Amino acid sequence: MKTLLLSPLPSPPFAPPKTPHAPLSPSPHALSSSAVTPSSPSTAVVIGAGLSGLAAATHLASASVPFVLLEASDAVGGRVRTDSLNGFLLDRGFQIFLTAYPEASRLLHYPSLRLRPFYPGALVFHDGRLHRVADPFRLPLSGLASLLNPIGSIPDKLLVGLARLAAASRSDADLLSAPETTIAQRLGAAGFSPSIVERFLRPFLAGIFFDPDLATSSRLFDFIFKCLALGDNTLPSAGIGAIPEQLAARLPPGSLRLRSRVAAVDPGGASVTLEYGEVVSADLGVIVAVEQPEAERLVPQFLPPGKDKTGAIRSTVCLYFSADRAPVTEPILILNGSGEGIVNNMFFASNVAPSYAPEGKTLVSVSLVGAFPERSDDELAAEVVRELAGWFRPQEVSAWRHLRTYRIGFAQPDQTPPTNMTAREPRVGAGLYLCGDHWSSATFDGALMSGRKAAEALLRDRGMVQA
Repeated sequence: MKTLLLSPLPSPPFAPPKTPHAPLSPSPHALSSSAVTPSSPSTAVVIGAGLSGLAAATHLASASVPFVLLEASDAVGGRVRTDSLNGFLLDRGFQIFLTAYPEASRLLHYPSLRLRPFYPGALVFHDGRLHRVADPFRLPLSGLASLLNPIGSIPDKLLVGLARLAAASRSDADLLSAPETTIAQRLGAAGFSPSIVERFLRPFLAGIFFDPDLATSSRLFDFIFKCLALGDNTLPSAGIGAIPEQLAARLPPGSLRLRSRVAAVDPGGASVTLEYGEVVSADLGVIVAVEQPEAERLVPQFLPPGKDKTGAIRSTVCLYFSADRAPVTEPILILNGSGEGIVNNMFFASNVAPSYAPEGKTLVSVSLVGAFPERSDDELAAEVVRELAGWFRPQEVSAWRHLRTYRIGFAQPDQTPPTNMTAREPRVGAGLYLCGDHWSSATFDGALMSGRKAAEALLRDRGMVQA
């Protein structure tokens, strides 16, 4: 998968997990929904404890600004959450953390996440068998062997290396503000052959952007390529939900309120009203840090018309299975390059992080792109098993036990051109600020950066930092 990657920059050390798995729970500082409105005379309100809301709250806390963080659900994270089921850790959808995300590397403490790296490459199912595509910069011998496989031509693989070099040499701001096309147009203009696009790049990129048409902005393609070149693909040992949990643990006691759904936002940013009627004062302003459909419900008057409204949303379905053993023992991503079937990509999560499964068991993670509303969970699970029986030994796959299916109706916002990933103003009205991956780039890093910018704008407006 990473034939295009440069030698990595130094990254945080990887350490084996200290325990079989670390259970996830709400922040110890969280209050129940019955908590009283904070009594501070000057308070900011942050709506949504996903990555952007947690980033905004973290920056307000570092400036010693009183705030309350309101979260509708029973835990922090938004779409970035992990559930525990009979000793298995189930991320809510296929999610990988890239260590080279610049905002994340400044905000998060990587060693505490106990990050476990993927193999620098991928296996691609094509023509009835699995073919290895390895990163020649990190695994030179395996990379050379990959040159002759049918997953693209030798010129294709040289083009991948050139694209990697070009992306890695440019600044993040330049990549995210460069002239843009769709990813499909970008790949065609660069000269990639249909074979490498259909067998490798389409399933690989569809797994990242949940966009099999590759209509997503070429800016995101270049930014992700740079991050892949300069860091590692990883999983936190305690699940992807450990990332928001780390941020939540830093918040001041009493500042986070769970099960506190906001029903309305004052247009002047002076207060918010919860669904059970409580009015929470927001003398310092309101930061709306929810996903795009919820932002459209709360502050539709401040969202621009047209494509920025929820339209071409990206959906995915993630299925988990328990197995007695993994037919592939490496911590490697496996892509569907056959052009057939419903599976886009899969991997054995406990190969990457053993803490994802109990002793003696293997966790299988399978990702589909799209919503599949016409099929039940049982029908999808049966079809996935039938399909993967053609990839591995049928008798092994037939013994897999279905654990759970996650249907992520809104996995990412529409990021087709034209986009604005760097210059969008978080202030949308007096005392009102917007942030989230729909207000920046649809990445972990975009969400974190957007939250920081919203907090900085509020602080500037209140004269708490120099402009």
